[in-house]
Amino acid sequence: MNVDLESLAEATSGAIGSLLSTTILYPLDTCKTKYQAEARSHGRQRYKHLSDVLFEAIANRQVFSLYQGLGTKNLQSFISQFVYFYGYSYFKRLYLEKSGNKSIGTKANLLIAAAAGACTAVATQPLDTASSRMQTSDFGKSKGLLHTLTEGTWSDAFDGLSISLLLTSNPAIQYTVFDQLKQRALKNKQNNDDKASLSAFMAFFLGAVSKSVATCLTYPAIRCKVIIQSADSEEANSKKEIKKQDKTISGVLYGIWKAEGILGYFKGLKAQILKTVLSSALLLMIKEKISATTWVLILSIRRFLLLPRPRVKNL
Repeated sequence: MNVDLESLAEATSGAIGSLLSTTILYPLDTCKTKYQAEARSHGRQRYKHLSDVLFEAIANRQVFSLYQGLGTKNLQSFISQFVYFYGYSYFKRLYLEKSGNKSIGTKANLLIAAAAGACTAVATQPLDTASSRMQTSDFGKSKGLLHTLTEGTWSDAFDGLSISLLLTSNPAIQYTVFDQLKQRALKNKQNNDDKASLSAFMAFFLGAVSKSVATCLTYPAIRCKVIIQSADSEEANSKKEIKKQDKTISGVLYGIWKAEGILGYFKGLKAQILKTVLSSALLLMIKEKISATTWVLILSIRRFLLLPRPRVKNL
């Protein structure tokens, strides 16, 4: 079987980077998600600041509950990043082979990234929905993965799929900006493009810049997704107003407008940027530093599996 080893190496290093960054920043992610889901309430607010979520967990002696749903989130993050990086690398190589070009333009890069993101969204949507519901549940009352997925209909597991497909523009913008900045940063290096790599600081910086741009451009859609996936939780009555709306982008947008006005589309933007920028920057930094090692490891495994083993002679 012919396997694209370069795409496999890219996917593996990206998935490992995602796994590590998700685990490191998961308490911040839980605070951010609960804050976003509650901050849209019109009237009495439970969390006025992002830090209020952390203080509540400390006051109730539920600090470890900040990690509720970590296993599901890691599984979803690992699979999604593996599928995304494999698809992105594979489609990129396929485009270069078919077109005969030596580099990819911005438009083609966006289309390739969007195609990889769409495949990822469909494959991991149930896990994404489950992890969001587990995070937004009350501290200490999070249900298991199977219970969360089976408590509703099968279609409920795909809540937010349409907006997830729309949000494929987020990583498309992010990785396109990152690739363009990376190419410019490596132009001054004398080494080969295949062997040249960014420093840890430069990879972190470029990852932060690229994710900031993508987050600012797509945040209203990100907020809609949080609302859709946490709509079934039992919290404030204001949630019920939006819950009655159809689980569509237009229905949620109208619900936010009615309850909070135009500023409601950008509630929690600072928290989102803080979490996503750190997460994506760490992901890309780790991926850049382990990609070469991953490539060597895969080649070593391939050589071990393909080389004929010496026969042991019977004495």
